[in-house]
Amino acid sequence: MVKAVREPIQVYLTPEERAELDRAALAMGVSRSEVLRRGISAVESPHRYEGPLGALVERGLVAPPTIRPGAPPPSRPVAPFDDLMDELKQDRRDR
Repeated sequence: MVKAVREPIQVYLTPEERAELDRAALAMGVSRSEVLRRGISAVESPHRYEGPLGALVERGLVAPPTIRPGAPPPSRPVAPFDDLMDELKQDRRDR
């Protein structure tokens, strides 16, 4: 299996572009780098997702895959299920 090599790149943004990038990252729950990667994918193949899936991608409700087939998914910290359930119960008690 070929390991993907990432290359740093420098991009100059106006303050407005940086703010827009930050808002998009916050709204999507991903890093600024991931927003840029998804943007490149969208520009590279804008008509790849047609029909109902394309409409959902366009509205930002789902995201197209950002990793190649066979590549491991990016690791993300996950809270233990019991902790999540305890937090949910506490939220319900606080209402």
